[in-house]
Amino acid sequence: MIFTYEEGATPFNEDDADKLIPNHIRTQHQLNEWEQANILVAERYLFSRKRRNILTIEFINRIHKKMFDQTWKWAGSFRKHQTNIGVKPYEITSCLKMLCDDAQFWVDNQTYEAEEIAVRFHHRLVAIHPYPNGNGRLSRLMGDTILYSLKNKRLSWGRISLVQASETRQEYIRCLREADQGNYADLLRFAVS
Repeated sequence: MIFTYEEGATPFNEDDADKLIPNHIRTQHQLNEWEQANILVAERYLFSRKRRNILTIEFINRIHKKMFDQTWKWAGSFRKHQTNIGVKPYEITSCLKMLCDDAQFWVDNQTYEAEEIAVRFHHRLVAIHPYPNGNGRLSRLMGDTILYSLKNKRLSWGRISLVQASETRQEYIRCLREADQGNYADLLRFAVS
């Protein structure tokens, strides 16, 4: 299979690409549809009841696994190589622990409004980029999970799929880059639009 990558997407390395579970997939479009069906199962699991202890590495791994366990053998396992974005593989665990601790502090102390907590968590999780693929989708879903746990509505994240190339995806990438500089206003506005 030949993979195509949109702007801001992380290319697969050969080892990760060889771990595709369904052997009938031949195109990027088929892969995207298969992954989306897998993600819908994870969403039903997540939003079927209130969850506790969501700000943990174990929970993040469990959700990534639920999102991609019918697609990739490495679902729920940290990447083992450097990618075009993200911390070094050996820093993933400590960076995730710091993110979870920070987010718990934000929640406990109401440091930010709920939507901003979700957006900041999302941005930091994307920046850490713990998995070979699916980091953006996981990060948005984790942001929504935080909101759900705080009895708030999910974010719209631009209202369309951010997997395929579009003006909305370009705007999302631009907002992420602004957040990289410490400016979260555009990403927050995008997330609630």
